Amino acid sequence: MIADRIAALDWARIGAELDAFGCATTGPLLDTETCAAVAGLYDAEDGFRSHIIMARHGFGRGEYKYFAHPLPDVVTALREGLWPHLAPVANRWNEAMDLAPRFPARHADFLARCHKAGQTRPTPLLLRYGTGDYNCLHQDLYGEHVFPLQVAMLLSKPGSDFTGGEFVLTEQRPRMQSRAEVVPLAQGEGVIFAVHNRPVQGTRGTYRVNLRHGVSRLRSGRRHTLGIIFHDAA
Repeated sequence: MIADRIAALDWARIGAELDAFGCATTGPLLDTETCAAVAGLYDAEDGFRSHIIMARHGFGRGEYKYFAHPLPDVVTALREGLWPHLAPVANRWNEAMDLAPRFPARHADFLARCHKAGQTRPTPLLLRYGTGDYNCLHQDLYGEHVFPLQVAMLLSKPGSDFTGGEFVLTEQRPRMQSRAEVVPLAQGEGVIFAVHNRPVQGTRGTYRVNLRHGVSRLRSGRRHTLGIIFHDAA
């Protein structure tokens, strides 16, 4: 079960890498059958609330669909299973950055906070890239209430289903040049990363760095990704 696989992850390593780099990989989390089943949902007519063609909005090339309620079981399982491990990191980060929001122990309680503020549209999404497609650097904010971490799960097999298409994270540091991180993923593996800001310890105390993420150009094939965002949208 997904919950058991999540519990078995090396959360000490993940937490340390998130603190040091703003991102961390999970290792294998979804099996190949689950990856294929989720990717196969993309062609279904039902189950989605919105279909975005990136080029129409200047987001890059490729497309994605936001899931509608009720979310697929695997999406709900990932959201609920990852939350208890990520909420403590988010709370630690916000405390370090002197940001007021704190996050409850249960994801359902955080969603209730979002919904009370008018953020009621589900944000988990399924992305599809073809040859030549890419995703510009961006942030997935969607409203006042933002959870500081999100997850991208690679559903396709690198080197077989596609080439290129690497996950990219950039970090803008005050009075310094930006830093780029390229994260190779295996099929069924996720990358956990900062949505917006993360704290960094400097010589004069803690400061905030700004992060954006995207996907480099696909050289060949087709790539599907499942995006797990923990706050809902206005």
